[in-house]
Amino acid sequence: QVQLVESGGGLVQPGGSLRLSCAASGRTFSSYAMGWFRQAPGKERELVAAISRSGGGSYYTDSVKGRFTISKDNAKNTVYLQMNSLKREDTAVYYCAADRRATDSVATVATTYDYWGQGTQVTVSS
Repeated sequence: QVQLVESGGGLVQPGGSLRLSCAASGRTFSSYAMGWFRQAPGKERELVAAISRSGGGSYYTDSVKGRFTISKDNAKNTVYLQMNSLKREDTAVYYCAADRRATDSVATVATTYDYWGQGTQVTVSS
């Protein structure tokens, strides 16, 4: 069992930055690929960024490429999402998720994720 707790959300002006953190319980964090998803009101949940269990591979949805960076610290059982140049359309609840994978690959399908956090609100507004 893995418990995930997100933090770092809040209100930021357009063009600003936030860093989300997701702390995981348990001793097998290095076995999990991780992902950050978001869901805006009235919209479907979407994968924003994902990282392989070693941190060597990553994926970004097109709308955040060049602005967001996902990273994973296996020693601290934490995954991060650095968000720069934020836009109003980035406003959403952001969730981290963990996928226990047999290979060191990135998980890009939501249904393969085994554990989910409770979410943290990110609001981009002036």
